[in-house]
Amino acid sequence: MKNFLLSLKEGVAQTEVPAPFLPHFQTLIQLRALTSNNGIFELEPSHVVGKMDVSFSGTGYLSALEATRSKDLIVEASGLHGAMRGDLVVAKRVTNKRGGRAKAVVVYIAQRAFAKSIVYTKMSKGKVVGVNVKNASIFEITASQKSLKQLPLGSVLKIDNITNAIEEVLGVLDDPLVDEKISLALFDKKEFFSKEAETEAKSHGDFVDKAYYPHRVDLTHLPFCTIDPVDAKDFDDAIYFDVANYILYVAIADVSEYVYAMGAIDKEAIERGFSIYFPHKSIPMLPRSLSENICSLKPNVDRLAYTFKITLDPLTCKPIKEELFESIIHSTKRYTYEKIDLFLQGKTDDADAADQTILAYLLPLHLLTQKLRDMRLENAFSFRSSEVRMRVDADQNLISTTVEEETPSHGLIEDCMLLANKAAAKKLGFGIFRTHESPSYERMEMLLNDLALIGINAKLSSDIPKMIQGIQAKADVLGLREEVDKLIIKSQKKAIYEPENKGHFGLGFDIYTHFTSPIRRYSDLTLHRLLKAKMANDEKKLTFLLKDIAPLCEQISALERESDKVAWDYMDRKFARYMALHVGDNFKAIVVETEQNPIAKLDDELKGARIFLLDNDVHLLQRIEVKIVESNIATARIYARVTRSFDV
Repeated sequence: MKNFLLSLKEGVAQTEVPAPFLPHFQTLIQLRALTSNNGIFELEPSHVVGKMDVSFSGTGYLSALEATRSKDLIVEASGLHGAMRGDLVVAKRVTNKRGGRAKAVVVYIAQRAFAKSIVYTKMSKGKVVGVNVKNASIFEITASQKSLKQLPLGSVLKIDNITNAIEEVLGVLDDPLVDEKISLALFDKKEFFSKEAETEAKSHGDFVDKAYYPHRVDLTHLPFCTIDPVDAKDFDDAIYFDVANYILYVAIADVSEYVYAMGAIDKEAIERGFSIYFPHKSIPMLPRSLSENICSLKPNVDRLAYTFKITLDPLTCKPIKEELFESIIHSTKRYTYEKIDLFLQGKTDDADAADQTILAYLLPLHLLTQKLRDMRLENAFSFRSSEVRMRVDADQNLISTTVEEETPSHGLIEDCMLLANKAAAKKLGFGIFRTHESPSYERMEMLLNDLALIGINAKLSSDIPKMIQGIQAKADVLGLREEVDKLIIKSQKKAIYEPENKGHFGLGFDIYTHFTSPIRRYSDLTLHRLLKAKMANDEKKLTFLLKDIAPLCEQISALERESDKVAWDYMDRKFARYMALHVGDNFKAIVVETEQNPIAKLDDELKGARIFLLDNDVHLLQRIEVKIVESNIATARIYARVTRSFDV
């Protein structure tokens, strides 16, 4: 949406407007926000495109999207016309008769930052009001006081921001089970699918009959295996390595065979964009009868796959031939990362005959992927990343956290997937790429300033990968590698989806895309469709798929960020609920942010919780002990004071 609105500043022809934006385009014409000159429509000079911020007093401030040094435009409460904080709007400048800062009025809300507001009820001055769970601001609910008083205080309500009507009663704030519903509702995410989508999904049945697919390459004789987390239920990818011929097979669930473009499932999948993973369950992008059954590459059953057959040079390990085709596979084993790590350590006493067959190619493949990684890191860099995994009980109360670190089994699978993703990108001239731009010099300077505060001095270099590798080497000496890696990641731009290839800075690749997870990412499903149309020389279908690919890439990138935020919000709520029972207790933590409001991350028996510090005299990566002062379950914020420092 942002790119479309900015294009109106330059001028566009109606025939060039992507289909998803035509309704917005027509409305702006009706509002006389666009002017036409020889068939080219431009935004009126008096109009501006920007993002809204709204203060607690109700006054709005519009920040223009286009590059400008001018201050934000003031939008009086009467001129907001329903616009809220974060909304993308078109506004018209108005004369400020009193002089001073320029003013504007909102004429069109192009994109809501939040379609819904989530509030909980409480009594205030004798009446029931709502309290917004995002910022604790008071929310006037339009429903009658009589109906509101029939609900228990602390009821959590989902409010439609356009109509201001109560859309759903999610539960009560005291119930831990409501956290999941709040996290989903904040980003307007759905758990369940429509009856039409479920019916379409179940129509594909439970098994694959090879007789119906004579055109597919039969690979059922090859002992493929899958390697995934212990709690995985949807298996996107399976691998097999032909050691004698140095051929890697990467078989990916052929979701596009079951999900038709513009069908009932597809319409919902494109709204979700990604699967969401909570500690206790997943919210899949596709109905479970697909994602966990007929599409999933489960062991001991035939499944349809879209497979890369990659022949590698035994000396250089580089691909010399990359073939892509529709296939049928029969996975022999479903492994966890933990089990493969044991095998890679030589602990194979309990390996059965099937395990031995797979280990005969998996061990040589592991050596190959280690070489591939060493080659890749000559022009890129790796991060020592760890992910906090949370366990909750049946009532969704926090039990414990564990830190999951990358292990050899993770690296083995990752480098196999990277080979397939690169191979897919090479076959695509225009479509959907995973791009990652190099960080700006300004961001690098900020990073170096932060690093200097913790004793790591480095000079800004035009060779950013080499500079980062040097920083990581110094961090290793200080025992701060993981913490410094997080600072480096924070300084970089986000990887996004774009229709044109721009390379991937972080991976050090000239060309890259996402091919290997069509069950849980709509980007990969889109790519499969594009590749199939291109390989079949189906120009009509290819043109149809590419027609609105730019706004689709923008939408998928936004949905990716949202799916991450939903999962993080849920974890924040669990931590806040836990800490509400531990106000006054002390915990160990590490300072991770010092700008504006200092933030520490819990680094005790429990790990990962964000803690907002009420002290300003802390420094980056300082190890501290804090006393919990307050934990707000509604806003999911934990506040604490520093009691002592462990820094020497």
